[in-house]
Amino acid sequence: MGALLTILAVLFVALIIIVPLVERYAPKGESRGYGTLSRWIIPLVALLLVLQIVRHYFF
Repeated sequence: MGALLTILAVLFVALIIIVPLVERYAPKGESRGYGTLSRWIIPLVALLLVLQIVRHYFF
């Protein structure tokens, strides 16, 4: 249990340090293609559900 808490504490501290650095040094003005990304989310979720059903019944 102690090892788990140590790992979680290290990850939490790493997030506190890494997130501000990434936000500070991220490129500004670069337009990201969230529109093209969002059209893939529903098909990927459907594919994930089908694969999970296949995995549940056959493996």
